[in-house]
Amino acid sequence: MRRIYLAFVAIFVSAMAFSQGTVSGTVVDGELGSPLPGASVVLQGTQIGASTDFDGNFSLDVSGSSGTLVVSYIGYVTKTVSFTSLGSVGNISLDPDAQQLEGVVVIGSGLIDLAEKRRTPVAVSTISKSIIQEQAVGNVEVPEIIKTTPSAFVSGQTGFGDSQLFLRGFDQTNVAVLLNGQPVNGMEDGRIFWSNWQGIADVANGVQVQRGLGSSRLAISSVGGTINLVMKSAEREQGGFARFMGANDSYFKGTVSYDSGINEKGWSYSVLLDHWQAHRKWASGTFGSGQTYFFAVGYKPNDTHAFNVLLTGAPQQHGQRWSQSRETIAADPRFNQHWGFNDGELESERTNYYHKPVFNFNWDWTLSDKTELATVAYASWGRGGGTGPRGRGRIRTADPDGDGPLIGQIDYAAITAQNTAAGTGGSGDDVYIRRSSVNNHQWYGLVSNLNTELSETLNFSVGTDIRLYTGDHWRQVSDLYGLTAWTGDRPDGADVTETFDPNPWAALFNFADEDQRIDYDYSEDINYQGLFSQIEYADDRFSAFFQGAISNQSYQRNGRFEGNNGLGKSDKLSKFGYNVKSGVAFDMAPEHKIFANVGYYSRQPFLDNIFVDIRNSNEIFDNPEVDNEDITGIEFGYQYRKNNFRANFNFYYTNWDNRVLTATDIDDNGTPDDDSDDIELNIFDRGVNQIHRGAEFDMEYNVPGKFRIYGYLSAGSWEFNGSSNVAVFNDETGELVSSSEGTVRDGVKVPFAPQFTAGLSAKYFVLDDLSFDGNLNFFDRLWFSDGNSVQTENVGYIDSYSLTDLGMTYDFTFGDSRLTLRGNVFNVFDEIRVQQSDRFGFFNTNGITYNVSLKYNF
Repeated sequence: MRRIYLAFVAIFVSAMAFSQGTVSGTVVDGELGSPLPGASVVLQGTQIGASTDFDGNFSLDVSGSSGTLVVSYIGYVTKTVSFTSLGSVGNISLDPDAQQLEGVVVIGSGLIDLAEKRRTPVAVSTISKSIIQEQAVGNVEVPEIIKTTPSAFVSGQTGFGDSQLFLRGFDQTNVAVLLNGQPVNGMEDGRIFWSNWQGIADVANGVQVQRGLGSSRLAISSVGGTINLVMKSAEREQGGFARFMGANDSYFKGTVSYDSGINEKGWSYSVLLDHWQAHRKWASGTFGSGQTYFFAVGYKPNDTHAFNVLLTGAPQQHGQRWSQSRETIAADPRFNQHWGFNDGELESERTNYYHKPVFNFNWDWTLSDKTELATVAYASWGRGGGTGPRGRGRIRTADPDGDGPLIGQIDYAAITAQNTAAGTGGSGDDVYIRRSSVNNHQWYGLVSNLNTELSETLNFSVGTDIRLYTGDHWRQVSDLYGLTAWTGDRPDGADVTETFDPNPWAALFNFADEDQRIDYDYSEDINYQGLFSQIEYADDRFSAFFQGAISNQSYQRNGRFEGNNGLGKSDKLSKFGYNVKSGVAFDMAPEHKIFANVGYYSRQPFLDNIFVDIRNSNEIFDNPEVDNEDITGIEFGYQYRKNNFRANFNFYYTNWDNRVLTATDIDDNGTPDDDSDDIELNIFDRGVNQIHRGAEFDMEYNVPGKFRIYGYLSAGSWEFNGSSNVAVFNDETGELVSSSEGTVRDGVKVPFAPQFTAGLSAKYFVLDDLSFDGNLNFFDRLWFSDGNSVQTENVGYIDSYSLTDLGMTYDFTFGDSRLTLRGNVFNVFDEIRVQQSDRFGFFNTNGITYNVSLKYNF
């Protein structure tokens, strides 16, 4: 009997042993593929549960070999996952709650190079949908939410869409910006005009900032980093929202959006429309108005193919303020000398207007369980430009402060009377008009990427990046202010009588014919072909990747004014470039990971650096020839993840050699009080070497639904090294004015961005539906320029300063609908400080500003 009893006990214990074990997995964002820390995982029907760590991982000790997991996360649709055996259930994707997400239907996921797609890490910061919706609203632009990223700096300027972004000391011309994996930087000079993307905050599902080498698989070679703007949500529920927003200085915005959801046949569509306007952003004369439209149609006939067609644009116009003297800022930080009233309406001589419709066709093809092909064909047609004065007959109202630094505003009534009496423009010495510098373009491209899993540990991808670009540039007359014609500004001496409204909608089709263009008239063609490939090995603890890309870029200019050798087509110049990147990572323990990346870029120069005078000459620099820029980057990183806490440390070193700096200047011919004989100069500073090194730290502690605290610290040493060669040309004639070799720049600090930044952010849930949040950012060691691109000594730095922002969110739930009230106060303590400089002077921070919105989700 005792033996029978012992046998039963042994069988029972064995059964218990085999029916108890562990279920594990990873919870990720279904939109971005990024891990969701703090997600709740519960075994259905029990009290057994756990929260995911910062990598989205969880582990549950369960009894029995089968069951159902209930996975939930605030702002996402709860999901149940069944398991029939112990072990890992793999990735569990949670879809954003349609009631909380007003994203759009975009496929093309294979083209979006998010850091999470690669096991080998990079220095990265991700701004989620919820933060974008809270902070990049109304009179705050998308770049400004990036200011809480280590080594990032955003100079908000003072006009709508005029922000300037810097990463690790490199300006935005050297930061690759991708919209759903497609390049956005201007083909001619790499510039980003955020005013063309005013609607991004309304349709973005996330923004990821990859500092340094980044994880992009395109044949691009960014210096400072890569910014991915992601708007993607292929499987949406039916619903929509309406939102109304108000802010300081009469800002108003109204938005409506509707998503059909995917029907039984696989079709879906999304639409978003909005309008905004304000009489100023903060500084005087910085009025703005615009719209956003977004239409997308998706079709998913089966699990193999998915298609999407998208059309979006954000036409806008806004008044601008150029830099001020320190005396002007001290007297009136809002002062702006570029505007006045014309027939009772505010008008600015410096108005930016642009309309850039973008069309995309996306195709995702799942070739097999292990192989995917993602392709997007895209086109954009940019139309618009910026206005400015022409002629020296500007008249101003009385000086508002007597003999102080301020000057009067533009007196359009007096100018009109003056011009009417003159009749025609003549040389322009005694009359005044407003011209538009038109910058139209046609841009067509194709990006395709094939990704395959060669084995459980080996992944391979290869792709192509093709771009065809034509830019058209000329000046036309916007306002004659009483003149019958503008004369003397064409090579044929003909009178110009037609005017063209600087309006973003009119600019699509209504612009000057060739016989009505003034000052300059030319086009350029840039064709780009790139191939890229990457292979990555990753097991449980070790990963490594190697990536290479080659590209060919050709340039050709076509001048339509005689000028100085500016008529007809130039020679066609082609430049070959390449880049290689490699990295390794090692998990020392579940909480600890170290990694290192290295890369080398041979980057083709911008078109604006190829020609002696792009506006007036077909002459290509050939003595010596403009060579590729050489960029070497090295970075090391350490990551710590433990429950709801994470911390990152990064060190970087970037050597940027053979850079070309361009600038413009004025030769007053020894008569500073008489600008009639001034000569405009173009300056080329070639062979410049910069070295950027620094360290970054950021940490986060997050208890979802209760509180979040985030902090960062970054310190850099960015300076010029060695010497460079300087050439100065007459802008009108293209003639060489002066040149010098061996201009020493050793130890000169790189200006325009603070070399030390720190910040702290927090969010606290008072109730489930009520939360408060705040940001504190500190900036120091921001060296300024003395206005000379050939700066050979340090001339000082801007005083350190800090900015504090506060916000509040309150949700009201009514059945299946919801109202959300959101309020922000930026620069709470009204810190008005100099934050930027250029050759014209200084920019100051905006003072205290605010916005409030009410959104109805249905």
